[in-house]
Order: sequence, then structure tokens, then C-alpha cells
Amino acid sequence: MTQANTARRDGDAFQARQFWRRAARLLDDQSPIRRVGFESGPKSYDDIWVEYDPAHAPLDQCGRPLLREHLQCKWHVTPDSYGYLHLVDPTFVNANARSLLQRAHRAQQDFAPGGEGARFKLLTNWRLDRADPLRAIIGLRSGAVRVDRLYSTQTDNSKLGEVRRSWREHLGIDEDALRILAGTLAFGEATDSLDELRDDLDVLFGLVGLRRIPPNQSAFEYDDLVYQWLAQGRLEFDRASFRQACQQQGLLVDARKRPGVYGVKSFEHALDRLEDRCVKVLDFVPDFDDRYIRSESDWAGKLYPALKAFLLDAAKGSERPRLALDAHATLAFAAGSVLNQKSGRVVELEQRSPARQVWALDDQPSDPSWPAWECECIDIDVTRPELAVAVALTHDISADVQAFVARTVPTVGRLLVFRPVGGAGQASVMGGRHAFELAQALAAQVRPQRPAAVDSTVHLFVAGPNAFAFFLGQQQVAMGRMCLYEFDFDGARDRSYRPSLTLPVEAR
Repeated sequence: MTQANTARRDGDAFQARQFWRRAARLLDDQSPIRRVGFESGPKSYDDIWVEYDPAHAPLDQCGRPLLREHLQCKWHVTPDSYGYLHLVDPTFVNANARSLLQRAHRAQQDFAPGGEGARFKLLTNWRLDRADPLRAIIGLRSGAVRVDRLYSTQTDNSKLGEVRRSWREHLGIDEDALRILAGTLAFGEATDSLDELRDDLDVLFGLVGLRRIPPNQSAFEYDDLVYQWLAQGRLEFDRASFRQACQQQGLLVDARKRPGVYGVKSFEHALDRLEDRCVKVLDFVPDFDDRYIRSESDWAGKLYPALKAFLLDAAKGSERPRLALDAHATLAFAAGSVLNQKSGRVVELEQRSPARQVWALDDQPSDPSWPAWECECIDIDVTRPELAVAVALTHDISADVQAFVARTVPTVGRLLVFRPVGGAGQASVMGGRHAFELAQALAAQVRPQRPAAVDSTVHLFVAGPNAFAFFLGQQQVAMGRMCLYEFDFDGARDRSYRPSLTLPVEAR
């Protein structure tokens, strides 16, 4: 009984903290969220719902405005996985009759009969079974069902065909209706612990002016408060009613001046959508098929010009603009090349890993004990004129890069591998000042070793934090013409590299 009670309390806390992650942004006048509900939506998708301002709504996986999102929160004490058959099993949601899929279908008919404008998302700390066909049709960056993948086979005599058949028969609908429903479904893996969720809320509360709970206090009153409001019938909040409710509880304090955060994304974070907390967001997600750009020419022809215009506009209003980059390393590097040191701006960067921090070149004093570079020079073919650079901060990519360059880039004769002293690892960079100093030191070593020819290219491969890629991008002019590469981390294609963007773009 004690274990069951603990599981129930943890589940309630999980749902409450997901509510506060969204509702607290009602106190931010620049947030696109305009209404939030708790336990007041379609049955089984009523845990939390969010309504967005149509003029500033985030975009769904197809690039259409997402006006409403319904979340079903499911917390488990022990880890496990689930698959497509769980969605047609009522016991998966502790029910006797109606399955999660049936409830999603009803919600879709009520709020998105045409399949647009709403999303119905299961948010759970269970993971999708790696062997289950459902996993293969979920967009890795948005969590939404990829309808094109669901229908990538012609008949029911396949794994995906069996998914379609079981869902159609369970719901008693035809193929067209299933297509519409599937386009509104999404699945999120809540990998953060309850303590990590509380840490994130502490930062958010400080920004919007809610009273913060010291981390050494075991009780977190916000968990219980939302259920007190529920008992009082206060289920839905807009900006005015939420502020009034918080004021009645004595939760409002003087908020420090909130920095203007500008977001750039080429993929969607599972829990922290940039549109919910950024002044403006440049959304490249529709230009990608998960990690892979839909058209290679778009790196230079579409993405870079849009990125440059967006960042120059963001930097006009602040001496210290803050960027949140949920984006490929190529875009982080390109952002640095735009807002380089000649821009006269000190750029702050939100860095997610291992915990969300704000990095800047002046965020802490320099420390001589920080790991410096060790550089290895590998001769591939002395008759080839160009240079490749592999940056191995988070993990050692030297073998992969050497094999790729020797096989695929016939102009490269030498490879420089930069590793931090002590080896690569997730904690190899101590903060923004360290990342900036590493970027400067790397550029200083590359500059005298690049080929003398004006039109020669340095080929760059980076395994490191996006903040480091940004600071290295600030050094692009010093290093000359550079071609960047992206790696197939997900292994959906060939687990190799592909060229992305060459800078400066004008020189192409």
C-alpha cells in the first residue's frame, strides 16, 4: 500500500509540475500561451491543455499553426516500454472499457475534425519499445506521428500494415479517418526526474515573478496547490485569472528583468518548446525530416539567409542578446559567424546539457586548470591540398572522420584532431568562458596550417556543445572558407557524414 501511495503522489506531482511549466508562462506577456486547463478536457486527454494565440502559435510537424495541445500524463515508478498495441488496450490507462486510442479519436473529432490545429500527446516516463513498429513512425524531434511513414507500405501484410489494420478495426473507422487521426497524435518521453522538473521550474519562476521554493525544503507547495484549485472548480485560466489566483496565494514577487530570449530550432525538444518562452522563434523544423534536411541546397539558399536576418534583428535591441539553439551544430556555428565579435554584442547562450545553464564569454573568471587542447595531425595523402579539422569535445570522432575524409573528400590531405587534455566527455567544457577560450585557441592553431590558396577550404567536423560551435563560428573569418558537416547520429541512413553549409556563403 505504501508503494502504491508513493506512486500516486509521484504521478500527481509529475502532472502538477507539467501544468506549472505551461501555466507560469501566462505571467509572461510575450508568451504565445493564452489559456491553460487542468483536468478539464476530453476524457483521457484532460490532464493538461494549452491554447495558443493564433498570431504567435507554434507550428506542427507539417508547418501548420498549432492552436491547441492536449496532454495525457502517465507516470510510472518502475521503468518499462510500450508499443502500438498498448494504445488499444484500456488497461494501459487503468480503464475498463475505452482505450487511449478511442479517447484520442473522440478528442480529435471534437477539437480537430479536419486534422489541423490540435495535437493530442501522451507524455510518459515509459519509453517506446525500440522493437515496436510504433517507434519507427514517430518523429524523433517533434514526437508526432509521421503519417507518411505510417503509410509507407501498401498493404496490411507488413508491420506498419498491421498497425493500421489493428487501429482501424479497433476504432471501426476507414483509412481516411485513420489518416486524419494519426496526424494529430504525438508521444513524448519525459526523461527528466521529478527533481529535475523542480529545478527547471525554479528558473522559470524566477523569470516570471513567482515565489521560488528553496531547494533545501522538501515540501514543494506548488504540487498541492493545483489540486486545491481543482477541488474549488478552478479548472481553466487565462492571463488575468491566473495572475489573480497566484496573487491570492501570495505567490507573486518582483520579477527581475527578463532577458529577451530568441530561439532557433531545427528540431523540437520533447518538453520545452521554445515558443512557450522566447520573444521570437525561427522555426526550421518543417525544413527537416527528423535530423535530415529535405533539400541540401537549403542550407545556403534558405536557412542561412533567414538565420542571418533573424539574428541581426534580435541583436538590435540588446547589448547582451540571449539565444536558445535547439538546432544542428551547423546552425549554431553559422549563428556565431553572424554575431561575431565585430558585432559588438556579448551573446548569452542557453546550454541544455547536462543541466540548463546560460553560457557567455564572460560568465566566470578564466581558470588555468581548465582542460586545454591537445592536437594530433594525421596525414591522409600529402598530395591533397586541403585541411580537415575534427573537434572531439563530447566524444572522440577521429576514426570516423578520418575514414570519411579518406573515402569521400578527395581534396583533403591532412586531418587535425583537437581533443581536450584528459579526453573527450560530456563535462569537458566548464562553461561559456572555457568554450570561448577553446574556440579562440583552436582558431589560432588552424589559421597558420590552412592552405595558402585563397579558394581553399577547411572541412570542419564538430562533436561538442552548441555553445562551443557558436563561439567557434565567431572565429570563422580568421579561419577562412569552411565547409561544415553533419553526422547521421540516429543511424537512419548510413551513420556517416554529409556536407551542410560552406561559409562564407557569398564566396560559393
